[in-house]
Amino acid sequence: MARLKVAIIGGNEEGHSIYRMLKAVDEVDILGMADANPESPGMVAASADGIFTTDDFTRLVRIPGVDVLVEATGDPEIHMQIHRLKPRETAVMEARALDLMLAVLKEKEKLQEARRIQGELAAILDSVMEAIEVADSRGIIKYVNAAFTRITGISEKERIGENIFKTSPDGALAIALRTGRSVMGHRTTVGGSNAEVISNAAPILVDGKMEGAVVVFQQFTDIMKLMDQLHQSTTIIENLSDKFGQVTTSKYSFADILGNSGELRRCIQLAERAARSNSTVLLLGESGTGKELFAHAIHHAGPRRDRPFIKVNCAAIPESLLESEFFGYAKGAFTGAVKSKIGKFELAHGGTIFLDEIGDMNLSLQGKLLRVLQEMEFERVGGTQTIKVDVRVIAATNRNLRELIRQGKFREDLYYRLNVVEIVIPPLRVRKDDLPLLVNNLINKLNRKLGKKVQGLSRDAEEVLYGYDWPGNVRELENVIERVMVTVDEEILTKKHFIQHVSQFKTPLERDIDLIPIDQMEQLLIKKAMAKFGTSVEGKRRAAQALNISLATLYNKLKKSRIEDYN
Repeated sequence: MARLKVAIIGGNEEGHSIYRMLKAVDEVDILGMADANPESPGMVAASADGIFTTDDFTRLVRIPGVDVLVEATGDPEIHMQIHRLKPRETAVMEARALDLMLAVLKEKEKLQEARRIQGELAAILDSVMEAIEVADSRGIIKYVNAAFTRITGISEKERIGENIFKTSPDGALAIALRTGRSVMGHRTTVGGSNAEVISNAAPILVDGKMEGAVVVFQQFTDIMKLMDQLHQSTTIIENLSDKFGQVTTSKYSFADILGNSGELRRCIQLAERAARSNSTVLLLGESGTGKELFAHAIHHAGPRRDRPFIKVNCAAIPESLLESEFFGYAKGAFTGAVKSKIGKFELAHGGTIFLDEIGDMNLSLQGKLLRVLQEMEFERVGGTQTIKVDVRVIAATNRNLRELIRQGKFREDLYYRLNVVEIVIPPLRVRKDDLPLLVNNLINKLNRKLGKKVQGLSRDAEEVLYGYDWPGNVRELENVIERVMVTVDEEILTKKHFIQHVSQFKTPLERDIDLIPIDQMEQLLIKKAMAKFGTSVEGKRRAAQALNISLATLYNKLKKSRIEDYN
């Protein structure tokens, strides 16, 4: 059902009341509210909710795509202008008419709900395996379900209207009517048939008065079948409980990926394009660069955003358990498998499975994964039933898969199956221009978490962060900032707070420098400047400033010195 787009003209008490009612309706989108008085209750409420508000109702009338304009002012002149200015396809409804419509709809919904419940109850009673028979206080049979006819061979027409005291005087239903008490586990033969049954009956009490009774019974030979079905139902419920407990969806979007460096923006743009398809994505990058963040964002921006997002860390699960984690296992597949288990691929059906650290997967499982990617089907461990799934695969690794292929540790065919869209996430050391944005975001987040009031970093603290290569990337940055903020109470973080956390990782001088040729010294200084400020255009500009040379001169020296990594 298409969502209804509504705009409200009039923020008075009546308009405010209508706004509150429509806001609670799931199928309605409120596009805006207009009132000459911005302090009217409706305008204040709409503005607080982030709804577009204006003091010029004609702007609201001209918003494209409005299905219904609600006129709550009661002003005839405004009413005439609305009809004159509105698009032909837009309907106009006065507030009182809307109130009436909503009241009618509520009553209609109540009636429909009552009919639905009645229909569901009848369907339930006719679908249960047990026979059900109902009689009034005089013993006149009023209702039998479909199972009654199946078990006894007596049709509904033959039974309804008869008196239970004549048809089955020794049955549980007759006993419950005579005594006014419940009867449990009564074994008898149904009157008019040869069906031997086990019955439970109870009186029907209304305001303390017995109005009749109901009996539920089943053939004695069906009791064992019932126990088997109960066991199967219990297994299904346990599996569903396991499934609901494991299914998650994405937690992050592209808005959560912070950074303005050219390298990162190119990655985000490629990921956004990939998100619109169902193609397999391979995320490459060092540990801590944000591969999982990208995986969440791709799922969130794609057509499967409302379906499951299941993560499997291939490095964290023992090899002996990885196959059963992927595909699940059947009951009895191995010692201790007392019930079946749903695997990650089955949990991800209709959604996305994120295979983190794919480079750590053993060759045997790589072959089985390749089959799933090609055929979208598999069998549980120890099972024979083929299970078909529809999943999108996003894989990630910090390892060099091409080198692993050369070493015979990774299947080349699987690599090409995974590498449909390859996204290489840059390390933090080559996008140090993003440090201020990342640090400020972390400080704000940790202020809320830790109850601190840190305002920022001093210049010498920034120099420490810029001068460090961050081998652990953004994850290490988060760790360092949190460790510092936990241990200090100052509002400005300085060099002394950071130096103890990063100095131990600093690369020592490549050699003691006494006397070396000037050109070698120049290359060494250029390399250190590039390592400190990064290889982006802005990083090179900062490096040139630190070296007290022009940007053009820096480019010439990079080219002349053949420093390929920075050129």
